[in-house]
Amino acid sequence: MTTDVVTEPVTYRVVNGVAWLTINRPEAHNALNKAVRDGLFAGFRRFNDDDSAKVLALTGSGEKAFCAGGDLKEMADNALRVPPPDFVPQPGRNLTVDKPTIAAVNGVALAGGFLLAQTCDLAIAADHARFAISEVKVGRGAPWAAPLPWMIPPRVAMQILLTGDPISAERAREIGLVNDVVPAGQLNETVQRLGERIAANAPLSVRAAKRTVRLVAELPLARAYGEAERIWEPVYLSEDAQEGPAAFRDKRPPQWKGR
Repeated sequence: MTTDVVTEPVTYRVVNGVAWLTINRPEAHNALNKAVRDGLFAGFRRFNDDDSAKVLALTGSGEKAFCAGGDLKEMADNALRVPPPDFVPQPGRNLTVDKPTIAAVNGVALAGGFLLAQTCDLAIAADHARFAISEVKVGRGAPWAAPLPWMIPPRVAMQILLTGDPISAERAREIGLVNDVVPAGQLNETVQRLGERIAANAPLSVRAAKRTVRLVAELPLARAYGEAERIWEPVYLSEDAQEGPAAFRDKRPPQWKGR
């Protein structure tokens, strides 16, 4: 295990191949002030460059909030109008993250906190977590919610956006926003186990699988098939593609090389 601080309000540590990126402003419900936003960008970039980290788990410090969204006091002080494209990390929009990411939602995920959970590839929520896109209640915007109808039924997305009302963790699981809901005391352990299961797999195959799932959101189905073939061909031709069957034949654990 390695332990480091990316910036004071955001911490980064790696445990058995899983990088934990933690927003550390519990006194402010882990709101996204500039220091947090900069720390998150730095953390994602570090994860990209960290060969010891195969999966990233994003969470918040404390038991009340995953992230309460943008820091409204800071926004008011700065008279923020239209947030720039790089206002907050959005993998797939303003940075590239090829390795899998998991949101460990340990409390409320409001506005920008909802955004962060939404942008992760997988999400596990504590049973007391709540989710809301609350921008309509404060006169702000949520253009980042554009992918939401790809993730959940469009009419459910419409209700979430129009009302700004929170939904429970269980409701989030029902509509497919999160993969699972667990007791709060089991959240980190559950996410760690899931991350380790993913990290144990062939890294090239894992990355290609992630890209394949994203294709249908980006391309018409006919084009997605062709693009998927292009993505997976290097995996088929890799050393790992030979190692997997050989390890199965020899009844031993595979030794992945990532090439």
